[in-house]
Amino acid sequence: MFVIRVSFIFFFLLFILPSTVFSFTCLEMGKEEEEEEIGKELFPDILREEAVSRLNELGEVSDADGHLERTFMSPASKKAISLVQIWMEDAGLRTWVDQMGNVHGRADGMNSHAEALLIGSHLDTIIDAGIFDGPLGIVCAVSALKVLKIRGKLGNLKRPVEVIAFSDEEGVRFQSTFLGSAAISGTRPASALQISDKSGVTVQDVLKENSFDATEESYLQLKYDPQSVWGYIEVHIEQGPVLESVGLPLGVVKGIAGQTRLKVTVRGSQGHAGTVPMSMRQDPMTAAAELIVLLETMCKNPADFISYDKHCNGFAAESLAGSLVCTVGEISSWPGAINVIPGQVTFTVDLRTMDDMAREAIIFEISNRMYQTCDRRSVSCIIERKHDAEAVMCDPGLSSELKSAANSALKRVAGEIQDKVPVLMSGAGHDAMAMSHLTKVGMLFVRCRGGISHSPAEHVLDDDVWIAGLAILAFVETYL
Repeated sequence: MFVIRVSFIFFFLLFILPSTVFSFTCLEMGKEEEEEEIGKELFPDILREEAVSRLNELGEVSDADGHLERTFMSPASKKAISLVQIWMEDAGLRTWVDQMGNVHGRADGMNSHAEALLIGSHLDTIIDAGIFDGPLGIVCAVSALKVLKIRGKLGNLKRPVEVIAFSDEEGVRFQSTFLGSAAISGTRPASALQISDKSGVTVQDVLKENSFDATEESYLQLKYDPQSVWGYIEVHIEQGPVLESVGLPLGVVKGIAGQTRLKVTVRGSQGHAGTVPMSMRQDPMTAAAELIVLLETMCKNPADFISYDKHCNGFAAESLAGSLVCTVGEISSWPGAINVIPGQVTFTVDLRTMDDMAREAIIFEISNRMYQTCDRRSVSCIIERKHDAEAVMCDPGLSSELKSAANSALKRVAGEIQDKVPVLMSGAGHDAMAMSHLTKVGMLFVRCRGGISHSPAEHVLDDDVWIAGLAILAFVETYL
């Protein structure tokens, strides 16, 4: 009996145990290989590492030392155009730069004449900008198409896909937003070429300096035929705190607030700071200060200034109280000397709300009260409307597809089914507003730290850049 037991133990150690250990080892190795394959399918080297590197590289392309500044057709803008064009070609796209400096990268797919999906955002920045506002949407889209190229599927698209890096959305130089996307959507007449900056240089002048035709004919030819476009999508940082507060990297945009920009000029009597008695002054600076405080007060408490009877001229009171924001972003005085009462003060007003009728009502009321204040102070007041953009509602079908794509991206990274992608309203303007006049539009928001934007503190997590790229990839994959 003892001999039999010893023999069995010997047999177990010699034959069974090694095979068992081998099978466990194989299972473990198989699991590791499977995880590695899954990791490769998520393409972190392109959609995360390379994308983040490119965003940082673009962030160094600036016209200023010490901060990011890249405005329409500036030297830095031209360098950024070249850089993005190289990246588009690297992704297998056919590229060109149009007569407004917009960069295009197109994959024709199996049918170059089919209606195209357009994906875009802007290359220009504000002064002292962050690196994600605009470029994030461009870089993520190019990266997603590069993945398709590597997989050998770029030519299998059922419809053309075109990425557009718009030359101007912020409107910093010419105080007129959407110069790039408005030309393509046909929402601006050719007279846009005659808009001038503070130095009196026109859009046409700048384009000609950069070897563009800049004729009315070349400008009008930029407009896309609506029959050639299937839809437009845009990925953009949220520029708000909602996604961070709910702990999710992506959100679907339901609509974009309407916007009006005003230029207010207050003129008084220029004089010596030490010789004109206070009671006899017609000081446009103090008048402007009162106007700015008036603006803030009205926008914080619109119901105190406009009478409501549930509805006022067709809009609900809640549409103002819930979404109205007003901002004075620039102020300047002439002659601007410390010992002189200025003769003129100019400031800008940026006013936004989701309800266009409500926006018109508040502008009417603000203008009237500003004129009354100027009359009381014996100064003149001129209010000019420099820019108007109607509120835009995103296409429900596109929004649904984007939500599915976002859920797919989250599932692929997190390894679990997610159906939590929130639906948000955008208080910021986007190229999608201009493009909505050409075709149906949809947008995805990407979480940004603290909701901060238009600031060097603007920040998006590397993994969120990755997930945004995966969402675009998932969206485009539906057309394979």
